[in-house]
Amino acid sequence: MKYGIYMLHLLWACLSGCGQPVEHKEVTVPEPPPEIVIYDEPLVLDVTLPEMRLTKNFKYDKYTLADKYEYNKKERSFKWNRIKQYLLYIENMQKTDRQWVVIQNYKNKNQEAPAVFNFKRNEYDLVCDTLMVEKFQSAPLYFPDDTLNAIIYARDGNIAEFKDSVGTFLRIRPVGKEEDWFIPSRYVHFLKPGIKFRYAVFIDRGDQNIATLKHISRAHWDILSMNPATTGQYLPPHAKETPLGVFIIQEKKEKMYFWKDGTREIGGFAPFASRFTCGAYIHGVPVNLPAKDPIEYSWSLGTIPRSHMCVRNATSHAQFVYKTMPVWETLVIVLE
Repeated sequence: MKYGIYMLHLLWACLSGCGQPVEHKEVTVPEPPPEIVIYDEPLVLDVTLPEMRLTKNFKYDKYTLADKYEYNKKERSFKWNRIKQYLLYIENMQKTDRQWVVIQNYKNKNQEAPAVFNFKRNEYDLVCDTLMVEKFQSAPLYFPDDTLNAIIYARDGNIAEFKDSVGTFLRIRPVGKEEDWFIPSRYVHFLKPGIKFRYAVFIDRGDQNIATLKHISRAHWDILSMNPATTGQYLPPHAKETPLGVFIIQEKKEKMYFWKDGTREIGGFAPFASRFTCGAYIHGVPVNLPAKDPIEYSWSLGTIPRSHMCVRNATSHAQFVYKTMPVWETLVIVLE
């Protein structure tokens, strides 16, 4: 593949699909993406994969993991080749100036999305599209010539390129997709013109680790930290997996209070929380009430998924992310 822009396994799966415009009663629903897709936008590439260089320049050096390590008698690792592919994509997508937007619908604050064609219900009894992206906290995407029928959902926190406005709709090109989609304007937050994504956080659901990186120069990124993490578990009716895809840090809370499962009673708080999609935060070790004192580390970090969609870290590492990674400028990539 000559100087193509690589996309990784399930890259931006929540925005995937390649259907053609159709009549209202004959809707073709996109299939899940293949493992690797070439992003075919006409673009003269500025950076190629062999040029990508990562340098360890730790700004946080507690609990640092090796490139390869063992857990429960099995090898785990930081997937640097895949991470380089993501970084390659990130650099090349910013080669030309574009207007970037973020899709937002946290807690359905911008209006509950309509049901898509051929919707399904998952084990949480929530409406999903055929790619199993939930309607709750998502935004509807439409074919350009049919703005009456939503086809798939885009998750809160995904980013896209803004193309133009058509009435109350915006034409966007979601990151990782080969075609334009229409989205109601109420679900879109515009980033400042000329913004560059110079920070990236990589979360590995499979090997339960987290790495933070900073762009230094063309094809060169510094690795700032390499730590154990604990992601969300699939456990209906309450706990959910941390979703795969590419997101952006949207807000931060020094203390993120959470409810006890199935209630509206506060169960405790998670320190130094950085939200990147829906109710998913990167945060420190949770503190369950009536305890009030922060907890620095938990034996469960880096083991198996145990969280409720969030990504648990050592509290001091969550504080590092909280203080170092800028809102609206830091991409969060969840892979496995």
